[in-house]
Amino acid sequence: MSKRRILITGASAGIGLACAEEWAKNGWDLVLLARRTERLQSLADKLRAAHNTDSAIIAVDLSDPLAPSRIVDTLNQRGLTVDGVINNAGYGVPGTFQTVQWRTHADFLRVLLWAPTELTHHLLPGMVERGFGRVINVASLAGLVPSTAGHTLYGATKSYLIRFSQSLSQEVRDRGVHVLALCPGFTFSEFHDVNGMRSKVATMPRFMWMTAPEVAAQAYAASERGDAICVNGLFNRFVAALTKILPEALALKLVGRQAKRFRQAE
Repeated sequence: MSKRRILITGASAGIGLACAEEWAKNGWDLVLLARRTERLQSLADKLRAAHNTDSAIIAVDLSDPLAPSRIVDTLNQRGLTVDGVINNAGYGVPGTFQTVQWRTHADFLRVLLWAPTELTHHLLPGMVERGFGRVINVASLAGLVPSTAGHTLYGATKSYLIRFSQSLSQEVRDRGVHVLALCPGFTFSEFHDVNGMRSKVATMPRFMWMTAPEVAAQAYAASERGDAICVNGLFNRFVAALTKILPEALALKLVGRQAKRFRQAE
């Protein structure tokens, strides 16, 4: 019998790469998506050697409005059936809403909001028809706590992914499809190098951080259990719970004060 196959966006680094390793270790074949072909091919070769996993690679820029439909066309042309999707691709945009060009905001929204929604819409019917599927939307602790100045759209898009996942989970949970919103906090990866915030976040205490493999392992377990949401790590679960019980004004003040340490709001 052929193995299950899961598609992972942003698979060349960070949580996406760790998820590729975790799912391969658990017997899945893969479709690896990112912009960097060389990294994808290197990862595919590594996973084949370690886990006898077949990894199809698709180099794609998700800021292209046609990317989701082109991905599906490529899957169909190659005769690949996808039993799961991990919508992981993402990044942050430093600065305030008004100081960032609209083109930058538009690309960000296409990658973090539009692409995962459309890609899921394309792939979900096949999962429902076959009675088996996994959808993991990589959101963030930022989607569960009050938003603050700087990186204006980040928390908003992550909050959307959480609510989208919760609704979709209830729609398809009885059809064999598990939908999960994954909510990591600070994770060791290239994320903060890409958005230029490495020097700021480097001052954060070690206990606030998790490794990408830790996050991926928790994601796999939560998805298989059928959880609708997974907040990674005790510290992050504490923060999420605390901001729920505090008065909104106080929670916003506390989060805003801490955010100045790791978010650029100029």
